[in-house]
Amino acid sequence: MNNSRGRYPPGIGSGRGGVNASNPSFQSSRPQQQYVQRNFLQNHYHNQQFQQQQQQQQQQQWLRRNNFPGADSSIVDEVEKTVQSEAAVDPSSQDWKARLKIPPADTRYRTEDVTATKGNEFEDYFLKRELLMGIFEKGFERPSPIQEESIPIALTGSDILARAKNGTGKTAAFCIPALEKIDQDNNVIQVVILVPTRELALQTSQVCKELGKHLNIQVMVTTGGTSLKDDIMRLYQPVHLLVGTPGRILDLSKKGVCILKDCSMLVMDEADKLLSPEFQPSVEQLIRFLPANRQILMFSATFPVTVKDFKDKYLQKPYVINLMDELTLKGITQYYAFVEERQKVHCLNTLFSKLQINQSIIFCNSVNRVELLAKKITELGYSCFYIHAKMLQDHRNRVFHDFRNGACRNLVCTDLFTRGIDIQAVNVVINFDFPKNSETYLHRVCWIQLSFSLSLPNLQFMCSMLMYICFTDRLVDLEGLDTLD
Repeated sequence: MNNSRGRYPPGIGSGRGGVNASNPSFQSSRPQQQYVQRNFLQNHYHNQQFQQQQQQQQQQQWLRRNNFPGADSSIVDEVEKTVQSEAAVDPSSQDWKARLKIPPADTRYRTEDVTATKGNEFEDYFLKRELLMGIFEKGFERPSPIQEESIPIALTGSDILARAKNGTGKTAAFCIPALEKIDQDNNVIQVVILVPTRELALQTSQVCKELGKHLNIQVMVTTGGTSLKDDIMRLYQPVHLLVGTPGRILDLSKKGVCILKDCSMLVMDEADKLLSPEFQPSVEQLIRFLPANRQILMFSATFPVTVKDFKDKYLQKPYVINLMDELTLKGITQYYAFVEERQKVHCLNTLFSKLQINQSIIFCNSVNRVELLAKKITELGYSCFYIHAKMLQDHRNRVFHDFRNGACRNLVCTDLFTRGIDIQAVNVVINFDFPKNSETYLHRVCWIQLSFSLSLPNLQFMCSMLMYICFTDRLVDLEGLDTLD
């Protein structure tokens, strides 16, 4: 969709880091910052009066803060005079941020994964005021590194291939530009966000609704395992942003009730999973329903080789972002327990008795082992839920909701539950069965969010530490997860 309002962030002229926004070269480190050009500043003066005032203030602050090289000082003076004159006309617009219901500041320790920023502010991207209100009321203070890299480029309309760790703000990195570019007066589907699991679809749609709470944007979530009839009826009402799993959205598109000819943005979250043999055929069929000039954003923590063929076929000169200088989040302590199969339950019981666990996730490699282990943990006297793909969707939703709200301390699950789910109370992840490949290993360890500072004290005193524990009966090469003889 053509965004006539022209709200784009700094860097629109020549990309970031001195590279055009469509530069296909791989960015192994974050590019250097670029600044707005004079002709870009002048594109914003046709908005409504209170939006003009906000943007002019932001432009002035940006130029002052960054000592914009080569800029004509008359631009800054002109902005200053305009702001001063309009402030006298509409002083009430000055304190809009002060009237927000901002939650208490998050005082938890944060690692470099989310603090190593350039110092940008959300206001620097000239977003709609209503969207900024949702961002701040969501508790976001400043963009994280992946948000700094992605939001400006996404707003230019370029395709993006972005790799960053789970827990560093990827969801907001694509939700914010998606919400900004939607025309709320055009009642058609303008953005589709694809995710691989039903739980992640629910979580992502909730984030979109919270960020866009002050916008008149209609968000719909659709996944397999729910009423197809209800989804069809919902699509006869206005929908601007659609979140769902590939199979269900493809089914609705084939039936002619999900019209995607005006959808200008396709987001693929957990893109590596969406390009697995399970999903890729549906994703490729779905793309055929989109217009030729669509924008595709791909986000994940891992990008196997299969992603390259898809990128070459469907993405137009994508801007590549790579913030993965190492596999796992900083601040997570990892332990490996070399135990035989018959010793695993006893070892798990010992960990439960020695650790003060906030909440724990315990992974098994099969549905049957999930249920058996959950039963055993309950028999040992510990509260435990389990979840896997063969459960009824209503039951899965209830387990996910109750565990997230703290109704139970331990959750046993399959790898269904590794993708992008964010439950901040989880501070211990245990691999009862060793992960089968490096991607699974990474996504399991990323379950632990950035919550606390770490040290390496005695195991029994780790009451609020972030721990990742693997049970294994063999030595392994952690890079490729190959057995070592």
